Amino acid sequence: MEYILKNGIVYDPTNSVTGEKKDVMIKDGKIVDRVSSDAKILDVTDKLVMAAGVDVHAHIAGPKLCVGRLYRPEDERRGVVPKTDITRAETGFSIPSCSATGYRYSRMGYGTVTEAAVPPLEAKHTHEEIMSIPNIDVSPLLLFGNNWFVMQYVKEGNIEDLAAFVSAWLKIAKCYGMKVVNPCGSEAWGWGMNVHGIDDPAPHWGVTGREVVRALTQVNEMLGLPHSMHVHPNDLGHPGNYPTTIGTLDAVKDIKKNPSVTRDQTIHCTHLQFHSYGGTSWRDAKSGAEPVADYINKNKHVTCDIGQITFDETTTMTADAPMEYDLYKISGLKWANKDIELETAAGLIPIIYSPKAPVSTLQWAIGLELFLMINDPWQVVLTTDSPNAGPFIRYPRIISWLMSSDRRNEMMENGEVHKWASKRTSLATLDRVYDWNDIATVTRSAPAKILGLDERGHLGVGANADVAVYDLEPENFDATKAANAAVVEDVLGRALYTLKDGEVVVKDGKIAKVVPSRHLWSNIQGFEEQEKKVLENIMPMFNRYYTVKFENYKVHDHYVDPDVEFKIDASK
Repeated sequence: MEYILKNGIVYDPTNSVTGEKKDVMIKDGKIVDRVSSDAKILDVTDKLVMAAGVDVHAHIAGPKLCVGRLYRPEDERRGVVPKTDITRAETGFSIPSCSATGYRYSRMGYGTVTEAAVPPLEAKHTHEEIMSIPNIDVSPLLLFGNNWFVMQYVKEGNIEDLAAFVSAWLKIAKCYGMKVVNPCGSEAWGWGMNVHGIDDPAPHWGVTGREVVRALTQVNEMLGLPHSMHVHPNDLGHPGNYPTTIGTLDAVKDIKKNPSVTRDQTIHCTHLQFHSYGGTSWRDAKSGAEPVADYINKNKHVTCDIGQITFDETTTMTADAPMEYDLYKISGLKWANKDIELETAAGLIPIIYSPKAPVSTLQWAIGLELFLMINDPWQVVLTTDSPNAGPFIRYPRIISWLMSSDRRNEMMENGEVHKWASKRTSLATLDRVYDWNDIATVTRSAPAKILGLDERGHLGVGANADVAVYDLEPENFDATKAANAAVVEDVLGRALYTLKDGEVVVKDGKIAKVVPSRHLWSNIQGFEEQEKKVLENIMPMFNRYYTVKFENYKVHDHYVDPDVEFKIDASK
């Protein structure tokens, strides 16, 4: 199928296109520079046109989602939408059903989403859920930060075998990249403990979070993975945690980037808002955004996403199990805990982020401070760590806050949010606003580059024809006005068109077609002999401690159909 999206106002930061009136041409699922006379014309005159969105960090598939749906039936009763001739029924608000997840991202104009935390033992289940999510491609990240084999190799200082182990496990689990969550802390949770800071060793292993993050970052660059090390640092959510965050980022500063990759960073810090707190307790908590943003502004080896609070009742879920226990002790709300043998732990708990609550408002303001204090929009990405800080469907609302200082000040001045926002942060002094080019950068171009997805997040010739068109004329609309914030949220939540691989999947804000999602995974070439040796070496420990046989552990090919396989030559 061929299309011409005619006369749209195009924002494509990757290709330095900033609000130009032009046509976007599509053929065979790709952006092209010419089409035949048979091409179908979609008149999008003066409408806002961008590449489809790319989400660098969300929790959308896997057993933690299933536990959350079972454990929070009250959430499942929200967001119910009847089935149509095209779609299945939708349920859920913060933990939507699989089909609703795909539909809702599509309606917002998104095309690619990263599932941010996959325990290897649960990878099959994760891929099964991805198969049930339509209309978006999914890049799953595999958890390594509390894995027994990883800690053994780190303890021995054996980077070569650790690289072979990672290479083998990405193949076994069919995942795209590496993720670390509270390194050594979730292992400590198996003994009812946590680690406190990057240099606190895991019990019985004697290795620290610093050593784990450094070793895995070295391996990431040795293998030349398309995405960098993706890190959830220690001390999430604790007042006074920002030095730990900066220490984690600085710990890998001297590690050189693999020259074959297209990204700029060697470490991506996720949900930075939760890691940027000053003070010593919640009584004197204050923003730590300024020193964190200052560090990022001076160091190009770092990128981040925010995890912006959205003021919703939502569900927290993370492999940082001890943090979830802390949250349970503070809130008293119902709590679920899960241990993944030899690999990690996890927890879930509901949470209500109220604009009238001091802590919620402080967190909200710190997230916006980070967006506004980090100078280069290519280093910061819009996320809510969905569903932890709020569901992903609130991205348009966050965009409305970023584009209007008047709206932010209105919320603080009229008492819409608690006074901690203005008393304990500097948000009220920040008058920076994002323009449409900045929005396209933090939702499309930057996340695609950070993930190493060179054919996504832009509209250059050869890119995937993942495109979003919104029913808004940017040349005749002032997004800086507080009164227009609701319009921004409404329009960006209902794309006029979303095209996925050149097919119209959303029209007039409604699902027009359902297509299967593809599984993105990395297949590293050149480590086969080392992988074989490592597997032989670890098998006695695997057979002794795992309750599953290795033959049942591997993700077979039919779990990732259809897929996009990234073949990586580790020799480069």
